[in-house]
Amino acid sequence: MKDPTTLNRLYGRQSGHKLRAGQQDLVERLLPQISVPEDGPITAARLFGEDRPLHFEIGFGGGEHMAYRADMLPDHGFIGCEPFLNGVVTALTHIRDQHLPNVRLHMGNALDVLSRVPDGALSFVYLLHPDPWPKARHAKRRMMNKGPVDMIAAKLKPGGEFRFGTDHPVYLRWAMMVMNGRADFDWLAATPQDFLKRPGGWPETRYEAKARRQGHEVWYFRYRRRDASVA
Repeated sequence: MKDPTTLNRLYGRQSGHKLRAGQQDLVERLLPQISVPEDGPITAARLFGEDRPLHFEIGFGGGEHMAYRADMLPDHGFIGCEPFLNGVVTALTHIRDQHLPNVRLHMGNALDVLSRVPDGALSFVYLLHPDPWPKARHAKRRMMNKGPVDMIAAKLKPGGEFRFGTDHPVYLRWAMMVMNGRADFDWLAATPQDFLKRPGGWPETRYEAKARRQGHEVWYFRYRRRDASVA
């Protein structure tokens, strides 16, 4: 079955409302300073000048979660990928206002960057409220599919954590089916209620807040990467 690793294209909009002058300035001045290099391996030493734990967020939206985590863990490095220009601008505002030197951004396809991360280099990967593509014929567009999860598993170090969140029941069932069939992750849920409660250090994003305003339930998943010799 095809998935985002083989489709090799992005779906959905890449821009929204016209940028204000200050926002355009962030794109022209700040973004080039903190952008992920366009080619070559993506390592902590290359991005931050030293070896440090690396976090990778796929589709960071407005960047609230990424900024929160980066502020909480200043000695860690954060890589965020988002194709939507207005989301990138909002993230740049967080980075500027919160003085976050430990964040690097890519405006485009996250898998293009993730593929250049050395295997076993990441401590955390985040996939929070991705587009659910609820129609069956669009299932191949979902990031929670075998190809992308294979790549996430390869890039995470043993003991590294993959966090996934959604408010869409179709995506919930699909994701559980995908993850329950894998032997390389342990689901970190001790009780049936654990995936209904937001874990510590996991801030509410604008998408989660919107979902709750609309009366949606939200589900939180944490998976630990098993040692390759055990998986």
